[in-house]
Amino acid sequence: MSKFTFINPVLASGADPWALASDGRYYYTHTTHSNITLWRADSIGELKDADRRVIWTPERRRPWSRNIWAPELHRIDGKWFIYFAADDGHNRNHRLWILECDSADPMNGDWSLRGELRTPGNRWAIDGTVLQHETGMYLLWSGWEGTENGCQNIYIARMSNPWTVEGDRVLISTPEHVWEKHGPIRRPGPDDKPVVLVNEGPAVLVRHGRIFVTYSASGSWTDEYKLGLLWADASSNLLDARSWRKRSEPVFFASGVQGTFAAGHNSFFTSPDGTEDWILYHANAKANQGWSKRAPRAQRFTWTSDGFPCFGAPAALHQPHFAPAKTLEPTPVFGDIPWIPSLAETPLVVE
Repeated sequence: MSKFTFINPVLASGADPWALASDGRYYYTHTTHSNITLWRADSIGELKDADRRVIWTPERRRPWSRNIWAPELHRIDGKWFIYFAADDGHNRNHRLWILECDSADPMNGDWSLRGELRTPGNRWAIDGTVLQHETGMYLLWSGWEGTENGCQNIYIARMSNPWTVEGDRVLISTPEHVWEKHGPIRRPGPDDKPVVLVNEGPAVLVRHGRIFVTYSASGSWTDEYKLGLLWADASSNLLDARSWRKRSEPVFFASGVQGTFAAGHNSFFTSPDGTEDWILYHANAKANQGWSKRAPRAQRFTWTSDGFPCFGAPAALHQPHFAPAKTLEPTPVFGDIPWIPSLAETPLVVE
């Protein structure tokens, strides 16, 4: 691959990938389970050779010491924060936590645990992400309705600052369609009822007067893992469940794609020059690999004429991609053939 191209996966392993471009560089993180690690690279395709630093390792036997999942790096009011989920070794105790950096450089500054990001009702919570909007700051996350496992929903609540949630939570998505209900764990017994249904991993896009939220549905341990889409008008009351609409069909899923299974849990980033939108997600290279082999992949996406994201399909494993644009240089070519974004041109039918 040249300096203009890369192939997926961008790393050999890594679930729940997150990246953002800042000051002409990429900052990246993913689930390691035991710590928080940051990568910094000049190109998303150069993560394998990028600078890497473990910025935080938890103390043992703490409520935040085990099962550290889905870290997200955010820059809010000029300061760096990382939101992540963790527990004490028991899944029912999963909660959201916050790291804070005292430096403008997240790779070399000191990171400290700010504390728990307590959600309304103090219920099970994972996959927290922050929406900065003209009407304020909001937290979106995946959580249980009650105190027992059974169904993971997507909730939204207002934030009064980067470490405090205020008011009530609002349910904006629950598994309801067939494609959202694959792979539930079942409780042995005469009724054999499903125990776990999943909506998780919300990721936010703000474009064209709308707030878009992708989310991952069905069991992440299955090949049926997919992305769904919610949206609301940017001018609407985001804390009113009636403001949110949901597509009845998935918007991004692997089906018959070479070396690509269980594509899900995504984030978004823009190219350093701001001209391109990219989706970053994890997928497996073979069927039935479950959780252990997930690796991060990136590809560009486009927009429909009526302003909705058009993700196309997950690309085949090892397919070349042009790196995100840094400057407005002429489009490079493969040999004598100019690049055509073939996977991102199928219009998304909006209901």
